[in-house]
Amino acid sequence: MTIAHCLCLLAGLTLQSPVPALPSFATPGISPDGAEIAFVNGGDIWTVPTAGGEARLLVSHPAIESRPLYSPDGAELAFTSTRAGSPDIWVLTLASGALRRLTFEDGSEQLDGWSADGQWVFYSSSSHDIAGMNDVYKVRAAGGTPVPVSADRYASEFWAAPSPDGKTVAITARGTSSGQWWRKGSSHLDMSQIVLVRPGAPPTFEPVTDGTAREGWPMWGATGASLWYVSDRGKAQNIWTRPLNGAARQVTQFQDGRVLWPSITRNGGRIAFERDFEIWTLETSTGRAARVPITLRGAGSQPAVERMTYTSQLQDMALSPDGKKIAFEVRGEIFAVSAKEGGSALRVTRSPAVDEQVAWSPDSRTLVYVSGRSGALNVYTYDFTTGAETRLTNQPLNDVTPKFSPDGNQVAFVRDGRELRVLDLAGRTERLLATGELEREPFTSQRGFGWSPDGKWIAFFSGGIKGFTNAFLVPAAGGAPK
Repeated sequence: MTIAHCLCLLAGLTLQSPVPALPSFATPGISPDGAEIAFVNGGDIWTVPTAGGEARLLVSHPAIESRPLYSPDGAELAFTSTRAGSPDIWVLTLASGALRRLTFEDGSEQLDGWSADGQWVFYSSSSHDIAGMNDVYKVRAAGGTPVPVSADRYASEFWAAPSPDGKTVAITARGTSSGQWWRKGSSHLDMSQIVLVRPGAPPTFEPVTDGTAREGWPMWGATGASLWYVSDRGKAQNIWTRPLNGAARQVTQFQDGRVLWPSITRNGGRIAFERDFEIWTLETSTGRAARVPITLRGAGSQPAVERMTYTSQLQDMALSPDGKKIAFEVRGEIFAVSAKEGGSALRVTRSPAVDEQVAWSPDSRTLVYVSGRSGALNVYTYDFTTGAETRLTNQPLNDVTPKFSPDGNQVAFVRDGRELRVLDLAGRTERLLATGELEREPFTSQRGFGWSPDGKWIAFFSGGIKGFTNAFLVPAAGGAPK
């Protein structure tokens, strides 16, 4: 390929117009009569005719709203909102705009559905089970004390649907589908099954599916004689149906993508669901699925601020040298908060990998930490004055336990558990100070090495013959360890 050819290709790439941003439509709830669909865009709730067209804003709030579901008479809309901190269940009376809160747990509640008589709202919650597992509850739509429906201590239960006669509740059981990021293909971790729960003392459980696929979101047909649900038994996720006393049948024929958050009309004639960030409907009598064309009309509550409350998995706390700020890791992300006032914390990192091992610069303006977002652990810094993140190392080997020098101009760290290195921040040059049996992931600590107050020496521990550990000194500028 000639240089001229390469320049032409670059010019062609430069002249291409950027791909336009498209709206994302999620968690649709179809009205009982099938006339309209409530859905979420930008954390707010909108409604659109089932045939498509202009969508209008119904609920707008700086919090995150999700999973809107109509009451059986269509007079009210239940949804999940973070406006009180953690996700809770709220109900909106459509005629008056009155809003009431139904759940008050510190944990996360997921709205599942209404009873056929409109007296109860069913939801899933992980607030009272172990290891983040869910249980199914119901609470009176007028408000009151939640009542457990299915609360097996060592199995996750979620996505509940009460039958039309109110005598049975179909739930999704086992697996991690309620909170697991989707993977292409299937894993035993994802596999779940549909189970019928008949309340009693004790309740009885009847499996509908065998648990060899990821199957969930059960919905009842109008007479209660059949179930509709989502399954990846045919590799791609599709809507299936099954008479209670018959064989399962695949209805939609998608070859890829996901089918999410389905809801069904009261007569069982139409299902609305999310697919590829859009809203779709399915005619249950014909099996015809079609995308709903939507045009937004209205202004949401942007910019939305998502507020999350964490009460576990906090670690790697570091107080800034000036004593004004605390940095910490929670669930793989790094935050910083005022050491005096507390309050809302600033989110420093937002990556799919674990970000950890925070340390402050001497002037308390910069954080150094490691992240595995590139595959191996590498060193990053975050400057609070500019809000900029900078990647300092880029190696296939793990770099861990970074620490600023006393003057803030250098960062020392351990590479691959065998090398003690120093990075000069101005020139971005590294130098190897010492090799040995140093600490290795995940068995690392902040005590593996330390700078002398004048920045001229680094002390470190290294394992030796017969596993004995000794302390060493090495000049920070380079030289033989002692």
